[in-house]
Amino acid sequence: MRKYLPYLAGVTMAFIFGFSFIFSKAALETLSTFELLFLRFTTATITMSILILLGIVKVNLKGKNLKPLILVAFWQPIIYFIMETKGLQYTTSSEAGVMMAFIPVLVAILAAFLLDEKPSKLQWVFIAISVIGVISIVLGGGNFETKGQLKGIMFLLSAVFSAAMFNIYSRKASQDFTPYETTYSMMILGMVTFGLLYLIQGSLIGDLNIISKISSKVVVSIFYLGVLSSVFAFLLVNYSLSKLPASQSSVFANLTTVVSVVAGITIRGESFELYKLVGAVMIVVGVWGTNYFGLKANKN
Repeated sequence: MRKYLPYLAGVTMAFIFGFSFIFSKAALETLSTFELLFLRFTTATITMSILILLGIVKVNLKGKNLKPLILVAFWQPIIYFIMETKGLQYTTSSEAGVMMAFIPVLVAILAAFLLDEKPSKLQWVFIAISVIGVISIVLGGGNFETKGQLKGIMFLLSAVFSAAMFNIYSRKASQDFTPYETTYSMMILGMVTFGLLYLIQGSLIGDLNIISKISSKVVVSIFYLGVLSSVFAFLLVNYSLSKLPASQSSVFANLTTVVSVVAGITIRGESFELYKLVGAVMIVVGVWGTNYFGLKANKN
């Protein structure tokens, strides 16, 4: 049973991340990019600090070389969330989720060169199937017709590259750090970086009154993003990456795509067409195939 825990962690993470785009879109109706990210990672840092003080989570970074953790945090949350949040300003939550399914392709390619983790031929076939599903969703809606959407998709593609690099460096960091240590470092560095960017931006435009923008909708969004999506989901991500090859673990991003599309349709009332259904089915098949044949390869 224990051997299936990394896969269960990946599925749970995918559902949490899938709904996170909706909460980000809701918060961005009131907050700026850096206000949202500062509040999100401050909440995440406080939450995880409480868990550490209560002894629920154990973190010990004394005497360790922190450079690997800085590299992890640079790619995610710092670069990734700037690009993702900017992208959400110009696209729908379901489109943002769809773009994240490109992550496994980049991870598989990067892992083959940087980690010497080469997917089998069958795994490549299922990765390709899931990517074709993503392409059908993106191109099927004519998302490149407007300048704003094109800008948003470029931001999201940058986020995808950052997420792929995060997968690689988190996999490397897992050799010396626990998932708790990696996650806690990410939260702290995210809080400090986005806090500084918020102060710089606020000083330039003369708006540092973030308290006046706090509403019940913002509180709910920040709680979901800071506690569930940042702390709990990232613990699951780093746990999965510590147990599975990066090319397998990252494929759960495709399941995030399906969740985000369904959530966008049912909760935010975003459009739903046949090509999205076809694409979503292909993505699910790709997720299953990549992990199933990866599991069989690990048994042999």
